[in-house]
Amino acid sequence: MLSSTFDSLVTVPGIGVAAPASDLLRLVAIPVFGWAAYRDVKTRRVPTRAWLPLAALAIALLAWDGYGAYVGGDRLFFVQAAISLGFIVPLVTAFWYMGSFGGADTKAFYVLALLFPAYPIYYLPTTTVPTFQPAIGVFSLTILSNTVVAGALYPVGVAASNLARGRVGLPMVIGKPVATPELTEEYGLLLETPDGFTRRGLDLDALRMYLRWRDCTLAELRADPAAHRDPDSLPAVPGEVGDGNIRTDGGTTPAPSPADYDDPWGAEAFLDDIDGAYGTTPEGLCDGLDVIAAEDEVWISPGIPFLVPTFAGLVLSITYGDVLVSLLRTLGLG
Repeated sequence: MLSSTFDSLVTVPGIGVAAPASDLLRLVAIPVFGWAAYRDVKTRRVPTRAWLPLAALAIALLAWDGYGAYVGGDRLFFVQAAISLGFIVPLVTAFWYMGSFGGADTKAFYVLALLFPAYPIYYLPTTTVPTFQPAIGVFSLTILSNTVVAGALYPVGVAASNLARGRVGLPMVIGKPVATPELTEEYGLLLETPDGFTRRGLDLDALRMYLRWRDCTLAELRADPAAHRDPDSLPAVPGEVGDGNIRTDGGTTPAPSPADYDDPWGAEAFLDDIDGAYGTTPEGLCDGLDVIAAEDEVWISPGIPFLVPTFAGLVLSITYGDVLVSLLRTLGLG
């Protein structure tokens, strides 16, 4: 039963969708998160300013619905809002501190916790969505749950794609083979060391930063690895490394020197100079460069830009509801 004028339904002309005005405004999140997911795939970076308008809208709608719930005596809304902000925000912050979430992923869920504390409702011509709602009805928690479900399907898709292309190997569930000269046009982690397979190899952003720092291209490094292993070949004035995003590299080829050094590849000098690069160690950088210099094709883990399953989780939540709770209930476990 509609409790106040704040809950009055608005119908979208032409498509027959009716919903409270605040819930219709929340649909703005779909194109915003769709754009963010696309940008995350292409650049692995989403600027903070992209979330600010949606965050401002979320705060305004939270105040609007909060006042409507107060006028209508809806105490459940305040419980839902408390769980959404008091649980989701600290949880994703902890994930960020542990390195499981990137900055953009964390900010995205901050916005979702503000924007979707309670389940929205949309009246379509023949049905109502979301179709399945758990008892507590904290929608941001449903989005997080559906995001995890969508993300869990990623390794299955990667393995199927590799198998269909005849790419069979130990890392086929999490990675793909890439021609080594094309590494600077990829995001992800190298899955190989001179000793074999690793799940946490050289970060390709760190590789790009290294190449820019020493002012050389990947082709130049591969053409004469012995010269580049010599720390005396490092430039007197290092180049600007940036954050490792994909762009055009360029530079000069250093002169060759002997092959055995205290700091092969100048790895320690590089990491000391820039104060670290995505957790890369000198040993890890050296191992990665040794593989890159020797192999024409390597396995990398492109990872999954987390905003992609987040977008999928958002759409799935709005159209269906909580997939995980529904599945558990179907199995008699919930």
